[in-house]
Amino acid sequence: MDKLLRNLLIVFVVLIALVPIGLLASGTAYGEWSIDELQQLIGYVPSGYASLSGFYHAPLDGYGLPSLSDTFAAQSVGYYLSAIVGVVLGGAALFLIGKAVTKDKGDTT
Repeated sequence: MDKLLRNLLIVFVVLIALVPIGLLASGTAYGEWSIDELQQLIGYVPSGYASLSGFYHAPLDGYGLPSLSDTFAAQSVGYYLSAIVGVVLGGAALFLIGKAVTKDKGDTT
């Protein structure tokens, strides 16, 4: 494994390990507002936001696993699972985009 990839993996592992810190914050995360919260924050709800608000429901709503209680440790499991899935999907997408962009280029080394 080359040094750049190793360092990148270390950064991802550290970021994933720090994920439950968000549980200690009060309020909601940036951009995860419900229609009611958005109404309170800015005084109105954009029409596009209102029309699409019921379009998608996250598999781990509120990051909690249905089989676990609502404790900090149980919510941490949901946060870790979401972080790992996000890193894997994001990494896979970037890898595939990189392969597509560089597939016609010859080996430059």
